[in-house]
Amino acid sequence: MPKRHQDIEDIDEKPTVTPPDAEHMSKEETVTAVLERVDYISKVTEDGEAKFHKLTWQQLVVVLIVCAVALGTLSMPLVFMMLGMIGGTILTVGMGLIAIYTSFLLGTVKLKYPQVRHYSDVGRLLLPGRAGHILTKVLQFIFVFFVMLGVAAHFLTGKQAFSTIVGDKSICQLAWSAVTLVLLFICSLPPSFSEMAVLGYVDFVSIMGAVLITLIATGIDARKKGWDTGWSAYPMPGLTFGLAMIAASNVLFAYAFSIAQFTFMEEMAEPSDFPKSIAILGAVMILIYTLTGALGYAFIGPGVKGPALLSAGPTISRVAFGVALPVIFISGAILVTTIGRFIMDHMFRNSIVRYVNTARGWMTWIGIVFTTILVSWIVAEAIPVFSSLLSITASLFNSGFTLYLPAIMWFTLLREGGCFSSGKNIALTILNAFIIICGLIIFGVGTWASVDDIVSTYRKTGIGRPFSCK
Repeated sequence: MPKRHQDIEDIDEKPTVTPPDAEHMSKEETVTAVLERVDYISKVTEDGEAKFHKLTWQQLVVVLIVCAVALGTLSMPLVFMMLGMIGGTILTVGMGLIAIYTSFLLGTVKLKYPQVRHYSDVGRLLLPGRAGHILTKVLQFIFVFFVMLGVAAHFLTGKQAFSTIVGDKSICQLAWSAVTLVLLFICSLPPSFSEMAVLGYVDFVSIMGAVLITLIATGIDARKKGWDTGWSAYPMPGLTFGLAMIAASNVLFAYAFSIAQFTFMEEMAEPSDFPKSIAILGAVMILIYTLTGALGYAFIGPGVKGPALLSAGPTISRVAFGVALPVIFISGAILVTTIGRFIMDHMFRNSIVRYVNTARGWMTWIGIVFTTILVSWIVAEAIPVFSSLLSITASLFNSGFTLYLPAIMWFTLLREGGCFSSGKNIALTILNAFIIICGLIIFGVGTWASVDDIVSTYRKTGIGRPFSCK
């Protein structure tokens, strides 16, 4: 199979191609041993290229859904409660359409510049020379940091799920966090996204099961009340601009799949098929988020909690969390795999180790997976304000990965002709400028609103302790 990139020029086994006991071998034996070694390396490389370039466009849909659609789906009713049925619907559908458009831009960049393996690689394309190198390094740090925070968030969700299911408050929360760590590690062992896609089907059935259980239970309760739950088409009383921006940031976070899109597309057998994946993904996500938000808010009313399954009563909450357990581990695992592939591609770019089909490759992969999960666990447990930190980083970074960076890529990498050279370019210039402005507003105002919310919250409730049992 042909190599995808010309940077695979060397292999780390190259220094050992000559047998270690070559000095005791005849010339013919040495040549034979070297040829056998070269054949072995060629076979490992060929198998590795095949293994990591067989993701179909259908599987891309699955892994993107797994990356984006998790228990955060059940927080959408809270957004609708804050913004009202009309505002919530407009924001959810509008943000979804923008996210799908920017995802299409990223896919087009990948086709035009196949050397882009991960999001951070666009730094050298956006800026020339040393500035591009610095931007790439910054994006690499942000990429790993942001995805690792996403992994860490699954420890908090895992603790909450196990605690709700068991219902025994005397059990230390760290125990449930440790259980989550072990299960997440096991689910993260498959090294390719085509293998992870198999778990993705389980993930999708799991989250849809949890959503349906919650909506059916709350719908039955709403029927008993004569459908008079107090929902409103308009924003909640006392809604501030800051709270509205937090709601917008939460909706944007629900569409946070673009950060891993380059990494996923790197494994596609036919990258040019990506538009089909994005179209289906967009339709599914917008439908799920809008229906879950609207129906959840209509069935529960102003008292809706986040996630909404906590509003369904103790018994239903336990059942829903039980059904949703695979989501916690599989969605977290695909983020671990994303970081793992990033690290393998950078540390072993010119080595067959990155194919994870040798003993050394598997040992390295397992070590990277375990280290990633362990560091994420420490971050989640050591930072008392971690959940609030997550909302800040979502405003800081996701606004860029999903909104203004793809729009900037259109201006710098994809635009054909002047901004006002044709009707099409005028329309796209206005659209992408609008997306950049929206992204920068969420970046600035959304971050300010998140910080302000944290300050007011911890004035009332105080700050917890690291590695607490509560």
